[in-house]
Amino acid sequence: MYAVVKTGGKQYKVAAGEKLKIEQIAANVGSEIVLSEVLAVGNGSEIKVGAPLVAGASVKATVVAQGRHDKVRIFKMRRRKHYQKRQGHRQNFTEIEISSIVGA
Repeated sequence: MYAVVKTGGKQYKVAAGEKLKIEQIAANVGSEIVLSEVLAVGNGSEIKVGAPLVAGASVKATVVAQGRHDKVRIFKMRRRKHYQKRQGHRQNFTEIEISSIVGA
């Protein structure tokens, strides 16, 4: 069984037992969260697609870790204009493990 969930402005296809890194959620490590914005639920060749959400469907997950991604370096330059700008960015993430998918 799999589900397509929306969190942090992105969509993820998840299955039970899977680990994934999503946009940061304010939750402690070890706590259980419920992702209620389920766009689709599939089981084999059978699929339920919501309009826009599947009614009664949810995904339960456990927070494994909070962290930051590797640094992305931004470098801007205008040739012959004596302009250079260096910048770095590290995005926060929450790593979760999918416990179960409840599809109505």
